Amino acid sequence: MTNMRVKNGLLLTMAAASVFLLSGCFQSQAQPSGSAVPSDTASASSSPSASSTPTSSGSATPSSTGTTASGVALCKAGSLTASVDSTGGGAAGSVYMKLILTNSGTEPCVLNGFPGVSLTSGATGDPIGAAASRDDSQPVTQVVLAPGKAGFAQLRYTQAGNYPECTQAPAAGFRVYPPEDTASLFIPQQRTACSNTNINLLSVQAFQAG
Repeated sequence: MTNMRVKNGLLLTMAAASVFLLSGCFQSQAQPSGSAVPSDTASASSSPSASSTPTSSGSATPSSTGTTASGVALCKAGSLTASVDSTGGGAAGSVYMKLILTNSGTEPCVLNGFPGVSLTSGATGDPIGAAASRDDSQPVTQVVLAPGKAGFAQLRYTQAGNYPECTQAPAAGFRVYPPEDTASLFIPQQRTACSNTNINLLSVQAFQAG
């Protein structure tokens, strides 16, 4: 009877020890996984890339093509009329004239820089010879044109007869491109052009306020 009690006591002791060991094992395995979760969460919430993405994508939107820094649109051929004033006279075989662009639209616009000018065979004809070179003696300024107002650029035409090597060709007028525009205007003006592209009969200054 005594031996039976001893055996039962040993079994109970061994069972208690096993429970204790298993409990300790489970605690040691659970502890690392529980501490890793807060660490990952903290690193994700403090990541700078998540907060910087909206800012970088939004910063590119304010710029727009065809508008100046002041927000006034550039003058385009569709809202302009063109003319020349040849009363400026001439010297040494050259004729000086004012190339005038008038805002025929309903909103203000800006002339900013040099026009493109060439002699052409007609309103839809190809340019003849070289396009006008730029005369930098007049500083570039933004010329704001209210509706009905005009700006001008001084245009110089050198007589084709001044160049013995000139292959002369009749021109019906000037094709004019407003600054930073790909559309053009035509001004009827009978002139003699040189088809040689190495001879430049035209030069033009930047636009000024009229």
